[in-house]
Amino acid sequence: MPEPIYISAADSYALRGWVWRRQCDSSSHPGPVVIINTATSVRCRYYMPFADYLYQQGWDVVTYDYRGIGDSRHHSLRKLKADWIDWGQHDFEGVLRYVARRFPGQPIDVVGHSAGGFVIGLAQSAHHVRRIFTMGAQYAYWRDYAPEARRSMFLRWHLAMPLLALLVGYVPAKRLGWMEDTPKGVALDWARMGPRFEHNVRRKRETPEGKPEAEMLVRGFTRVQAPILALGIDDDPFGTRPALDRLLEYYSRSERYHLRLAPTAVGQPSIGHFAFFHKRFRDVLWPLAVEWLRTGNPPTTFPGELRYRPRKETCDDN
Repeated sequence: MPEPIYISAADSYALRGWVWRRQCDSSSHPGPVVIINTATSVRCRYYMPFADYLYQQGWDVVTYDYRGIGDSRHHSLRKLKADWIDWGQHDFEGVLRYVARRFPGQPIDVVGHSAGGFVIGLAQSAHHVRRIFTMGAQYAYWRDYAPEARRSMFLRWHLAMPLLALLVGYVPAKRLGWMEDTPKGVALDWARMGPRFEHNVRRKRETPEGKPEAEMLVRGFTRVQAPILALGIDDDPFGTRPALDRLLEYYSRSERYHLRLAPTAVGQPSIGHFAFFHKRFRDVLWPLAVEWLRTGNPPTTFPGELRYRPRKETCDDN
């Protein structure tokens, strides 16, 4: 059974999460541990069946809610200053530190859903990650949405959502049946996102050295050297081919595999952006993530189109 945990973010914000940890005796060798990064404003409880499965396959598992979401929402969201960058720089960073401290010597893997694959590159300790599996990972540039859904998605996420955030002080999304209530800063990051994320977040903010903070954020992605398998589903209106490729470009020092899958290839009429984590895909899709995290070998027999991007060498590699 998972145990509830408190995790201190890098800036000391109190996060709530869950841990699946196996008991090891002196003769056993501890296995890897995996962190699950959720999609924007989705509670970590949604991923519990998948976390249980990873635990049964040999991983210790940590899930958590970002600040302002689910069990990590402590007060009124109107007073909470939080954006996507906080979720990566402080929240995911704090979880990485927690895992390194509580699971010493164990390899660290990450599963990132949607924006959960984006925030990996914002954490200072991301260089400790061994392997990464992402599902529909992107940062919501509206021109990358599926053409047939683009208009309605633009109206909801880039007009209605930021308007609600500015009028109410947060997005009361739960009452609208969209997702969990969302901090204003996160909603505004999402709403104004352009083709390059650094042009639309932390605008006019500088580092203590006087450099644009957004430029430093981009450099942070080069800390990640873990190989990445990015899964994209053809009927996912968020995780289109250009959307996933746009994010993968930032992880330039990683070997990157982009697997495109049609739902009909696995006998399903639809999968979309969220259904991968439903129990009904336990025997159909979940082994794909397990095999990648276990071996680091890209799928060769799985139905779908696999594209490879090699890591880019830099002067630091010599």
